[in-house]
Amino acid sequence: MKMFFTVLICKLLRFAGKLIGKGSSFPGQVALKLCPDILSRVTLPEYIIAVTGSNGKTSTVEMIAHILSESGKSVAWNREGSNQIEGVTTLVLSNATLSGKVKRDILLIESDERFARYTFKYIKPTHYVITNLYRDQLTRNGHPEWVFDALKDSIHPETKLILNADDPLVSCFGADRDDVIYFGADRLSTDTDELVSVYNDGAYCPVCKSPMTYTTHHYNHIGHYACSSCGYHRRDTAYTITAVDLKKGEMEIDGKYKVSLALKSLYNIYNILAAYTVARVVGTDGAKIASVMSDYVMKNGRVITFTIGERRGTLLTSKHENSISYDQSLRVACACEQGCDVMIIVDAISRKYFTSDVSWLWDIDFEMLGSDNIHEIVLAGKYVNSLAVRFSYTDIPREKIKLFESIEEAADYLQNGGKEYIYAITCFSDKGKLLARVKEDQQ
Repeated sequence: MKMFFTVLICKLLRFAGKLIGKGSSFPGQVALKLCPDILSRVTLPEYIIAVTGSNGKTSTVEMIAHILSESGKSVAWNREGSNQIEGVTTLVLSNATLSGKVKRDILLIESDERFARYTFKYIKPTHYVITNLYRDQLTRNGHPEWVFDALKDSIHPETKLILNADDPLVSCFGADRDDVIYFGADRLSTDTDELVSVYNDGAYCPVCKSPMTYTTHHYNHIGHYACSSCGYHRRDTAYTITAVDLKKGEMEIDGKYKVSLALKSLYNIYNILAAYTVARVVGTDGAKIASVMSDYVMKNGRVITFTIGERRGTLLTSKHENSISYDQSLRVACACEQGCDVMIIVDAISRKYFTSDVSWLWDIDFEMLGSDNIHEIVLAGKYVNSLAVRFSYTDIPREKIKLFESIEEAADYLQNGGKEYIYAITCFSDKGKLLARVKEDQQ
């Protein structure tokens, strides 16, 4: 009766929440109050796939769900991105019968990396994808190695790990484990021999702390690495990006499957590869995956095309306090061969807490915006002066940079001047402030 009552209450609260556009965490919170071990009581599907990491969780989970659904699988997944234990509890109980059985082929869980140990105290994933570990919200998370230690406690011995081989810290999760699947990229045409980044989190071996060398860099510290001191090195990959052409918008996986890219970004190809790997592991044909993923446009609102006046643009939603997320968005803009204007909005720092800490702006490689194809750079928001100070340390000509504390005034300036394409780069909290001033394209 306790399970019946708890599941029923969760379902009712979830239904009510959907009517008002809320309720992805609260029903699970109530359920956990009523029955703290409810997740250990439910009957789960054969496949329980978890996805975590600093960046790309939501996009990767959406892609996995899309591929598997198109392949005829029924998938329960937290599409709202509510990824702590309360949201996961809502997901599980909303898809369960009143007797506590989840009637889906696959349970697909996006999990916050810092709190995964609580979510997976009762749920044991059959497969666990770890995408990357980057500098991310340092006020809360400290160094990526702190997140590594927190995440390590969420991994069960019997879980099959699916790891990004090109991330040296993520690959450490595979130490002393036999049942590990690695995914990554061969040397690509976009690679560099030297690091192209403001900082180098791959300078030292995560195992012995000795200097580490790279034979190729995909971006930042993601690449092919080795430590001459302890022998730690990049592992061979089971599923691999073998070629990429961002100008054409095409990637090749495993030397034979071509995927057309709706978003021409190195970061995006890793999300696609992670989703491809999961789908292959659960039995989906590679050609089918490539067909389903070609030109796939994300539905999670991370990338939105829009019109403002007579001008077209793309909003790239980056993760505040996460420099690599911003770097990848900047690279998309810099790859625009016909030329473009770039708008950067920093009006809020965090949805979780208020510190006014903008030190993370100094980790972003704004220097890349000095390329000739970037015409104007519009900085906007409450923290526009902090952005201006950061840009003053670049070699970008000052006349290319326009400052607006008001987002509305910045949008009016873009609407009334110029014809170039616009790339607007901001965070989840601030994107609505721009979208209120533009017309979104229908996806």
